[in-house]
Amino acid sequence: MINIFEIRDRVLAGETTAKAEVEEALAKAQKNEDYNALVSLTPEYALQRAAEIDEKLARGENPGELAGVPFVVKDNFLAFGGPSTASSKMLANFSTPIQATAVKKLEDQGAIFIGKSNLDAFAHGGSTENSAFGVTKNAVDETRVAGGSSGGSAVITALDVVPFALGTDTGGSIRQPASFNGVYGIKPTYGTVSRFGVVAMASSTDTIGAFAKTAAETDLVMRIMSGKDTRDMMTVDDFYETKIGGEILTGNKKIGLISEFMDENVDAEVRARTLEYAGKLKKAGYEIVDVSLPMSKYSLAIYYIIIPAEVSSNLARYDGVRYGLRSGAAKTLGEVYGKSRDEGFEPENKRRIMIGSYVLSSGFYDAYYLQAQKARTLLVQEFNKLFEECDFLLGPVTPTPAFKIGENASDPIKMYLADIMTVPASIAGLPAISAPAGATESGLPIGVQLIGPMKSDADMIALAALVEKMETK
Repeated sequence: MINIFEIRDRVLAGETTAKAEVEEALAKAQKNEDYNALVSLTPEYALQRAAEIDEKLARGENPGELAGVPFVVKDNFLAFGGPSTASSKMLANFSTPIQATAVKKLEDQGAIFIGKSNLDAFAHGGSTENSAFGVTKNAVDETRVAGGSSGGSAVITALDVVPFALGTDTGGSIRQPASFNGVYGIKPTYGTVSRFGVVAMASSTDTIGAFAKTAAETDLVMRIMSGKDTRDMMTVDDFYETKIGGEILTGNKKIGLISEFMDENVDAEVRARTLEYAGKLKKAGYEIVDVSLPMSKYSLAIYYIIIPAEVSSNLARYDGVRYGLRSGAAKTLGEVYGKSRDEGFEPENKRRIMIGSYVLSSGFYDAYYLQAQKARTLLVQEFNKLFEECDFLLGPVTPTPAFKIGENASDPIKMYLADIMTVPASIAGLPAISAPAGATESGLPIGVQLIGPMKSDADMIALAALVEKMETK
């Protein structure tokens, strides 16, 4: 298993070169292309970056904390060296003039971007089946979905092509594929990482996070990416301070097990792995208490009103005029708009645009959108009350392990229900992490979800690291 720290230390010690690490990662990517986890590779750009790092080392300079470490980004990040498509036909040939802040921060520390991962087009979906580039297969069972929308990043990390990859999480798009593929996946506190240079989905819940195979690697990547950015007004002042190996800040030494996430509708093996994880936390000195989050039953309804409304607004910029696909069949300005969008958007994109336009329309705004925002406030208040009693909350990431490819494709409601345990933290802007918790009898990975209060990201990762350390003893 490749590791960020091992690669970096070997590069710094002269035991390997950045070029050799990049070449190995590119070779692994090509070897695993049947999974369809990547939509593009950037060998020329990556090898040029590797040469720059090797030259720095030759001059006795330190390239940074990620010296020579290759990584992959979800294809809704704008990054140099190749197209930035959001896995859509709309942006199939879009070459970006800017670099996402998160990518730049990592490269400033010596990391090397080698390619773009597949996703549900414009990050709309929970299976990576809605991509213009085809379906991404699960890293453990190729007949099953990778999860989504950041499925490609989860799979490429699980396959050991790169030690970490970036994703976005709006309602579970990092945590769910992390659970399905057996890796760590973190959604940080809203505003922790700049979204500048990332294709917008829903601006009130979009967050930037990462996939890795250990808690310590997750922690390092998040610390480097976090911090204020004047180009994203929602970023918060840098609060991130590594807690792994130190004292985890706690109040009551209590972990709340969310009862609504553990009912009979949840797969028995998922419940069993979650309870086993709770047992490890108890062994680590935490009291496990059952807690209730009644508003969680409304979270999907809240999410699928507010998020499509924001989606319809954010996708209005793709009109066939400024950039992106322009239909060759259009003869009038109205047809440029209509036909370009019809050809450029996937069915799930169109579904969300229509829902969003409906709930924002005259006569329905008060009945749907405004009511959903009020309900959102009640959910936030419930979370706040629970965190007066508990340090963190615990539950499954999803009701089931990875489902079969095509199993939910024709039933949008069934697909949306897979998000029922991830959307509450997203709506409330809270940090949440999917941590590996074992597997089913058939070998399918299962993750558990830790949810913390605002800005407890580092403590939450440190708690996951504590359990990880217990498992490796």
